[in-house]
Amino acid sequence: MQRRAQRDQGDQRDQRAKRLNRVLVCAAAVPVMLVAAGCSSDSGSSKAGGDASAAAASASASASPTVEAAAYSKLPEPCAVLSKKTLGDLVPEGKKSGKEGKSDDTATRGSCSWSSLDNNGVKGSQFRWLNVSLLRFDSDVSRGPGDKLAQEYYEKQVQDARSAEGAKNAKSEPVTGTGDEATLVRYDLKKKEGTFKQQTVVARVENVVVTVDYNGAGLAGEKTPDAGDLSKDAKKAAKEAVAAVASANGDGGGSGGSASPSPSKSASKSASPSASASKSASKSASPSASASESAAKKS
Repeated sequence: MQRRAQRDQGDQRDQRAKRLNRVLVCAAAVPVMLVAAGCSSDSGSSKAGGDASAAAASASASASPTVEAAAYSKLPEPCAVLSKKTLGDLVPEGKKSGKEGKSDDTATRGSCSWSSLDNNGVKGSQFRWLNVSLLRFDSDVSRGPGDKLAQEYYEKQVQDARSAEGAKNAKSEPVTGTGDEATLVRYDLKKKEGTFKQQTVVARVENVVVTVDYNGAGLAGEKTPDAGDLSKDAKKAAKEAVAAVASANGDGGGSGGSASPSPSKSASKSASPSASASKSASKSASPSASASESAAKKS
């Protein structure tokens, strides 16, 4: 009986030892499984994050805005856009007295004006005033291509000329053979010195807008000049100025050329967009009261 009891006790100890071994083995296995699962989870997360970053970078690169560079990258010297012959016809007494306007960026804007007083003594005087202004627009990724910006400004210049303060008998007409588009606006201005016949030609060639202002008056009893003749002269000046822009950028033509330049289809000459032109819209010059008063005093 004693030996049987001892055997039963031994069997019970063996069973408890086996159960303890199984518990320890299982407990040791759990951390290994957790570590393996954790590594597997981190690897998937890292890979997914990398794929997402790469996709975002690719989408950002493909969505970068671009704009075609402007055709013309510079302007001609404003006081040299018209030939001596044209100046002699339009401002005979002031063809050598061109006054260049101030500009903080001559590659973007420029202007030049001439005044002429042909004094005929007791018969009165003929007064003429001429101004040529040039404004160039660069392409800008946020605002659009240069030629589109120039077209918007061209339309604004035409509208401003049509709605000039004090204008009488205003008329406008398209001008052919001068740049990509051009418009003549003409009207009368009544002043104490006389009636001034104003002619404004606004022309666009690619990304440049040319504005020619030309007016004349008969002072101190002199006959008022013919508006048709003045219009013809203003159109001639605008055509030469447009040709000078093309010539300055290597497109042929010239300040004295009679043929209008074809719109440039050559490779872009200005690759760096600039927003400076959009901040510097030049105003079309109108007949100056002080200039006409000075003319009247000289007469």
